[in-house]
Amino acid sequence: MKLTYDIADKPQGGKLVVFALQQMLAILAATIAVPMIIGNGLTPAAAMFGAGVGTIVYLLFTQRKSPVFLGSSFAFLGSMAAAFAGGVSMQLGMLGLLLGAVLAGLVYVLIALIIKAVGVGWLNRLMPPAVIGPTVAIIGLSLAGNAVGDLQKGDVSILSGTGESVAAASPYAAIICGLITLATVMLCSTYGKKMMKLIPFILGILAGYLAAAILTAIGYSAGIDALKIVDFSVFSNYMLADGAVTVNTFFSLPHLTFAEALRGTGEFSASYFATIFAAYVPVAFVVFAEHVADHKNLSSIIGRDLLETPGLTRTLLGDGIGSMAGAFFGGCPNTTYGESIACVAITGNASTLTIFAAAVGCILFSFITPLVAFVDSIPACVMGGVCIALYGFIAVSGLKMLQGVDLGSNRNLFTASVILITGIGGLSLHFGAVTITEIATALILGILTNRMLSKAKEEVPAEPVRAAAPAPAPKPQQRKKRRKKK
Repeated sequence: MKLTYDIADKPQGGKLVVFALQQMLAILAATIAVPMIIGNGLTPAAAMFGAGVGTIVYLLFTQRKSPVFLGSSFAFLGSMAAAFAGGVSMQLGMLGLLLGAVLAGLVYVLIALIIKAVGVGWLNRLMPPAVIGPTVAIIGLSLAGNAVGDLQKGDVSILSGTGESVAAASPYAAIICGLITLATVMLCSTYGKKMMKLIPFILGILAGYLAAAILTAIGYSAGIDALKIVDFSVFSNYMLADGAVTVNTFFSLPHLTFAEALRGTGEFSASYFATIFAAYVPVAFVVFAEHVADHKNLSSIIGRDLLETPGLTRTLLGDGIGSMAGAFFGGCPNTTYGESIACVAITGNASTLTIFAAAVGCILFSFITPLVAFVDSIPACVMGGVCIALYGFIAVSGLKMLQGVDLGSNRNLFTASVILITGIGGLSLHFGAVTITEIATALILGILTNRMLSKAKEEVPAEPVRAAAPAPAPKPQQRKKRRKKK
């Protein structure tokens, strides 16, 4: 595709700040969701700090040639939960998070060293476009339910008649705000001029947030719970320290993971190490496949093979060591984000300087309490509208990889079919604390199908048998010449 800013291009001044903010908004909702799901002392601010550090490490290893942001990995949710299983203390659990991230990162380092020695030719044979294309599509399609679910949700909760906390907003009010967001993104991206075309997600989120805020204000003033969408209480919640309002609330130091983890060393044991090893290492091998799929997708967008330059060895080292660094501060192993890749594709901005500025912005944001609160206050329905565009683009870019694939071949047809159906159907495998996600399961089955059918002879359609054409009748002049000869 045609890029407005290529990898080495350097947007200047205010443009760079705005582009970086857009990348941050594209990835922050998912990045801060992981610590909120795990709890146990993990905070969104620390996750933002860790994501920023991990992305900078990745950019350094890839020589600033791969424009993608690293954020908290959902693939490790089960692994992170295992670190706190069995009633362990928060300090030991934090230590388990760091140890698990190191083990997972070492898996990436090991694979990188193997690829450095033998090259990537075997990987291209193992994962041709017939395998990678449907897998990338599944990455987007598997998130469709999340996007649609968020589209129908507001963030304000009320108590039901049974005392249960339920969503206040009507799904229809939430959908209106989400669709305003989506429409703004599409219109700006399609018809926008110059700067507007480059920041459709910022404009979309602002439009959706404004609509949600107006409906929420009407809901509170008129006493209509169905219109209460934005939860403004998060601002006051972030301003609390030790249960009391403090004056020093604008700047605050994130609760970084390593500070708590150091206190858990006295509780560490061999059995706990075995638990962490079993929870993290197998998942790391699975996430490696998603790493390859993400970089193949990004390669098709920017028009250069990242597996060759800077090379899969460097991308793996950047992802693995970046994940270790990110977890050291935020507790969450990081991974390359499809949302970031989609943002690059839709805006045409592949500048790695933009990614670097977004990483620095995440680190700075983590210290500014009102900004963290603002990101947390963006309603789910607004982010749902954004994610319909982001996840949809991931799915479509995967399907585009199939354009050059001969689907008349049974081998390619069965490979793509197995991946799409098992992935969309949500087939995942569970072995104790280890979960192989539906994306990884679909990819593994696709690889096995492709290799199983690799020796099949391609059917070449036979040429139709044609009847011999009758000899043409001689012309009158030819007849006269024959008579003279006689």
